[in-house]
Amino acid sequence: MQGIKRKITYVFFYELITLVLISTAFFLFSEKDAAHSSTLGVMTVVLAIVWNLLYNTVFEWWESKQVTRGRGLQRRIAHAVGFEIGFVAITLPLFAWWLELTLLDAFFLDAGLTLFFMCFTFAYNWSFDRMFGLPLAAQ
Repeated sequence: MQGIKRKITYVFFYELITLVLISTAFFLFSEKDAAHSSTLGVMTVVLAIVWNLLYNTVFEWWESKQVTRGRGLQRRIAHAVGFEIGFVAITLPLFAWWLELTLLDAFFLDAGLTLFFMCFTFAYNWSFDRMFGLPLAAQ
């Protein structure tokens, strides 16, 4: 599977799993009700979809210019870390505002989520590539 079909499939399943996980985390680790937490989960997922499509498009463009093909451990780690650093910059102010947290408290919440999702992203990408094959840029 290649191109836009691959990207849409990737994002759909990633964000579906993420919505369940992140809404639960917001509910458990904040003093907000389930509806408030789920709304933040949906907002976060929408932002993640946009960021995911943009980030993966740029990453695959960069990857296609590399001499070394494939997705070894180092490239997978770079992909996951780069995605999460960019996403923290987007979500930190949103979490602070929506959950009525200080930026420091929002940072700790975001840091915990980021550590979890870096591992999740790594495992998800590896599994996705095993199930659907590598994109052309990595072949």
